[in-house]
Amino acid sequence: MARNHLTALLCAAALLAAPAGALGADREHQQVMADVRMLQEQTARLQLAIASLNDALRQIAEKIDGQTDATRRAFADQQLSINTVTNGVRILRERFDDTNVRISSLSQEIEALRVAIPPLSPALAQFAADPATGLPLDGAPPAAAGAAPPLNPGMSPQRMYDTAWADYTNGQWALSIQGFEAYIRTYPRSELADDAQFYIGQTYYADGAFQDAVGAFDDVLLNYPDGDVVPDASYKRGLALDLLGYADRARQAFELVVTNYPDSTMATLAQQALDRLNQQ
Repeated sequence: MARNHLTALLCAAALLAAPAGALGADREHQQVMADVRMLQEQTARLQLAIASLNDALRQIAEKIDGQTDATRRAFADQQLSINTVTNGVRILRERFDDTNVRISSLSQEIEALRVAIPPLSPALAQFAADPATGLPLDGAPPAAAGAAPPLNPGMSPQRMYDTAWADYTNGQWALSIQGFEAYIRTYPRSELADDAQFYIGQTYYADGAFQDAVGAFDDVLLNYPDGDVVPDASYKRGLALDLLGYADRARQAFELVVTNYPDSTMATLAQQALDRLNQQ
């Protein structure tokens, strides 16, 4: 009897415990479902935030693209403006250079005309007779004879120089010297005056008149110390002195070129000449 009573009690307890276990499982299921709904809501909010962020990024990208295009157009316009200004400056420089050439040419022509026109004699500016009475004035000078026309009247400086140069290149030594000397007398302050004097020396040198060549090259060094042909004149002077047998003076001339004009082509030639003289 006691055993049967215990079994009955256990069965009753089991029956009572079953609803309690079912009730706990149901609560756990409800909690899980609540968590799932919360996660779903959070996921939805995150998706909305991501979509909003994507829209914002798209708008920013569009603005950047627009600014990039505007910057590119502005840079292209600026480059076009720079190119236009550069071309304008180049054109102005070319016109300025052309104007300078024309002014120089006109100056030479004016100088040639000034030389070609003889000055008015003071005697011609005085009256030989009284305009009112027609009687001769006391002390009136006699009529002056016509002045002698200058050499090569009306010839421009450049043409005069080119003529002498043509005679030089054609081997017309006497005419070349006369032409260059006339150029120096007529235009002593010309930029080509030192060149003319140098080619006088060159002409003498080519003609074998080495002593005269030395004198002409000396005139280059004395009269045009800042001329661009000074190194050439010093070197050719040394060659002429060497051919005349003045080795020491020739060596001094070559040393002058090497010392004073070390970067010129003549310095290299002068050094070679010095080496040759030192080996003799």
